Amino acid sequence: MAKYAILSDIHANYDALKVVLEKCRELEVDHYVSLGDIVGYNADPQLCVRTVYELNCVARVRGNHDEYTANGDIEISGFNPHAKRAVEWTRAHLDENERAWIGSAPFRATLQGCNTTLVHATLDSPENWGYIFDAHHAADNFNYQFTSLCFCGHSHVPVAFCKKPISSHIDEIEEWNYNPELEDDNFDYTLADELPVEIKIGYKYLFNIGSIGQPRNRDPRASFAVLDTVARYVTRYRLPYDIARQQQKIIDAGLPERLATRLAMGS
Repeated sequence: MAKYAILSDIHANYDALKVVLEKCRELEVDHYVSLGDIVGYNADPQLCVRTVYELNCVARVRGNHDEYTANGDIEISGFNPHAKRAVEWTRAHLDENERAWIGSAPFRATLQGCNTTLVHATLDSPENWGYIFDAHHAADNFNYQFTSLCFCGHSHVPVAFCKKPISSHIDEIEEWNYNPELEDDNFDYTLADELPVEIKIGYKYLFNIGSIGQPRNRDPRASFAVLDTVARYVTRYRLPYDIARQQQKIIDAGLPERLATRLAMGS
């Protein structure tokens, strides 16, 4: 029984990842889990891959950017031109062993001893890279979820749902995806925050933990979660980081400027 840091959608943003790992050490995290998309969009793919490799994750799954980066023979589909350009650039900036490692993760995995399933996209068809945005999408996932907990990423938007025992009704955990910007235009995103959710016995939970390296919920802070199996809590953390530094790296690398500007907007 331990604390597990759940990391997702780092997307080659080492400046964000560094802050997250500093927080994990402060929290005395025991183990690390990767939900995929270590690379893509941002300018530190090699550093992020090597860092996550050295974490010795107890479980990890493959994201779509990992898949397309690792397998150069696969046609890049469903990507906008900026994302496609970033994948092509990333392929050239990882060596063969690094590409093979990110491509070797399975599409879904189980966190041993924790009654927890991991997937980058959705459990019903993980290799098709679907998204979970609402209770309708969550319902499809719950049909394939045979564990108490499931963690996913991919959308870069934190959302969470739960199902009561012997019930088909799905409740959204509204505070999980609460965005203060929608309530307060003067909200200070240089502040960190955290949100604990108690895990009740007999309930099923689905957590999309958002993105470390490219949030899209108009909150630019790096988002990740910690599962505490002793206290029976999942806590989401959102941390500020040096966005300007990562933006400059993107520009210096010759990647599309749009990839830099969106970081500050959390979009």
